[in-house]
Amino acid sequence: MHSGTADLDLRKLRVLRELAERGTVSAVAEALHLTPSAVSQQLSALARETGVRLLEPAGRRVRLTGAARVLLRHADELFARLERVQADLAAFQDGASGEVRVTAFSSAITGLVLPALRELRETSPGLALTLCESEVPGAYTGLVHGETDLVIAVVAPGDPPADDARFARVSLLADPLDVMLHADHPRAKERALDLADLVDEVWVTGSSGSCSKLTATACASVGYAPRVVHRADEWTTVFGLVEAGLGISLVPRLVTSRIAAPPPGERGVVIRELTGAPPMRHITVFVRNGAERAPHIAAVLDALTRQAERVRGGRPLSVVAGGA
Repeated sequence: MHSGTADLDLRKLRVLRELAERGTVSAVAEALHLTPSAVSQQLSALARETGVRLLEPAGRRVRLTGAARVLLRHADELFARLERVQADLAAFQDGASGEVRVTAFSSAITGLVLPALRELRETSPGLALTLCESEVPGAYTGLVHGETDLVIAVVAPGDPPADDARFARVSLLADPLDVMLHADHPRAKERALDLADLVDEVWVTGSSGSCSKLTATACASVGYAPRVVHRADEWTTVFGLVEAGLGISLVPRLVTSRIAAPPPGERGVVIRELTGAPPMRHITVFVRNGAERAPHIAAVLDALTRQAERVRGGRPLSVVAGGA
């Protein structure tokens, strides 16, 4: 490899990483507000600096060579180190100021993020906080590209692995799922229900997302596939379907803690725990590796962990983990 690799231009490495993420030169050009020609020139210059071939033809497109992917693995470490440098510089300033962009799914927003942000408005009024409701995996791409600073997600297959050097992560909450039934359901008066006994029930789940997958996995673990008749992605709709007597549903405790009880005289619904070990949603915050040390981001992480501890009722905090 060229001796010039010691002088690699991080801007060119970012172009290469964008190509790995977006797949085409034109998509990279649009994302970086450059012309396709300028993108190609930067990639060619990077190849000259490294002394290796970075791209090879793939039909009408190009794809990364093995050498390019080796370079990108090292680039992730460089970018993480740069984030740490920026975080250390920010530590010399007032940690109670700065902009923090948070991306989270719906029930995490209501149960964790909003209470934490209300606290921060009192303790750190200089923080500029913005919130976006979104589901992964698109949120991880936004985190890598600097479009958001924190992503709160339910850990699921296909998420970035624990050794992904691009991210640090903080486990917030193991959120149990309970059974929601119509108040006149024959089993509504039981204090706890065995999932295996619900094999003949009609189910309400989401059309996608963690809870529908957890429902399928939990039922499969006791020997059956749930007979899903109704699908809804808004919890208020799920609540309404169950209240109408159209099915039962597994519902996270973080969600039911935010649903008001029906007025006296209305039949409503009941929530019953499952016997044994209930299925869990593992809620985690993802941060660009190194950025978690920045005071303004650390302040938001601290507020989120305090709120998660309140939700857990004071039980011990989950393990904190980071990228390599």
